Amino acid sequence: MTEEKRTFEEVMAELEEITKKLEEADVPLDEAIAYYQKGIELSKWCDQKLAQVEKQVAEIVDEKGNRQAIEVEEG
Repeated sequence: MTEEKRTFEEVMAELEEITKKLEEADVPLDEAIAYYQKGIELSKWCDQKLAQVEKQVAEIVDEKGNRQAIEVEEG
């Protein structure tokens, strides 16, 4: 399943699994590098997904239906 068709939570769970594997002392170097690279890819995907969601919620609607812009801090 590609990252585009996965949920944010699924990708975060995979990142957590990768982190656990990298914390193990007995991971061969080549395998650790592959996990690290996959982790970086997933982390970038999550960052992009969060940026999309941030744009979607940059404007909120109050109880009366009035739209109110909110400031989103970059960084």
